[in-house]
Amino acid sequence: MDPLPDWSELPNQILESVLERLDLLADYVRFSVVCRSWNFIAKDNRDKRVKMPCCHPPPMLLINTDIGDIWKVYNVTDDKLLDLQVRVPNTRFCGSSKGWLIFVENDFTVTLINPFFRVRGRVEKENSIIHLPPLRLIKNIDMSRLRHERYVCKATISADPVLNANECIVVVITQPGFQLAFIRLGKDIAWSYIDGSSRGRGFEEVIFLGGKFYGVRNNGRLLSFEITRFNFNRKLAARCLRRDHTIKSYLVYSNKKELLMVERYISFDRKNDMRTTSKFIIYKLNFDECKWTKKNSLGGETLFLGDNSSFSVIASSFPGCLRNCIYFNHDYDCFKSKFGPRGPNDFGVYDVEDKSFLPVDTTNASMLVKMSLQPSIWILPTFQL
Repeated sequence: MDPLPDWSELPNQILESVLERLDLLADYVRFSVVCRSWNFIAKDNRDKRVKMPCCHPPPMLLINTDIGDIWKVYNVTDDKLLDLQVRVPNTRFCGSSKGWLIFVENDFTVTLINPFFRVRGRVEKENSIIHLPPLRLIKNIDMSRLRHERYVCKATISADPVLNANECIVVVITQPGFQLAFIRLGKDIAWSYIDGSSRGRGFEEVIFLGGKFYGVRNNGRLLSFEITRFNFNRKLAARCLRRDHTIKSYLVYSNKKELLMVERYISFDRKNDMRTTSKFIIYKLNFDECKWTKKNSLGGETLFLGDNSSFSVIASSFPGCLRNCIYFNHDYDCFKSKFGPRGPNDFGVYDVEDKSFLPVDTTNASMLVKMSLQPSIWILPTFQL
């Protein structure tokens, strides 16, 4: 009888080739527990993978339970709530990027927290929470009028603050005037500010791409910022669009290597405490001509929008992920600081080609989301091997 093969002796090149073909987080974990040598290869490829743009599984949805600091985790591709629960503050998160959540504390310090390092019932991992300096406050204002959890509209990071701390820059869109502020992890002791207001046109969204940050104002005007050691260089990347409706803008880097801007049309029913999304319009950036051009289809891609840094995945790689659709959350707006009795109601799935909304009331997460006092948020699962 031939001896059993020793799987630990497989060449590294073959193992890396196998890993390149794995798309699901669960498959990565299964690979890593075969033996010690496979685990080393998985860890090495994990570090490479998290630095690659558009190389990730679909995000999961964190849903607040209103029970202390407990949040549930929902996998949208198979419509299941996971067995694990995570312990993160019962507050609004102004950002979700690279597997980290971002929020503002009572003293207006900005904090990064990794929920998958803080699973209920397990020992918390080191560096699961990172505190940054406080933001600059509005001058000559009654502090009791400031709501710390809404002081920052949106936030993102350029790199994982643990795996790649030297390249991590945190950027926020903050009051007053929805201006940009940034801080370099481990290098700066205070925030630097980029005045973004121009005739009331503050920033709405920010994304990191190709060594630069891109910020879009609420008129569609796009600016690029290259942050250097002592300063930043600002350039016009796209001219403004005409708008005659209440619109939120999102920036997404697609798997087709296109920078997209997604416009979300929103209306408010103040009598019934309802916010409703009526449609989405998608544009891609023409870098050479500095202008937006309209797109009528996402092809095989799927987008995930909300208070998170927007994500794009190839739907065909993940069974249960609806192609050419936008999954969207009830997120920040300037008009309401609290949810009404209907809770965060403005969430769902939008079919871009049919220009229609798909039913979500039958999903396992729908009722939990509506009952939450905090908005749910998309987050990329991090590789903990």
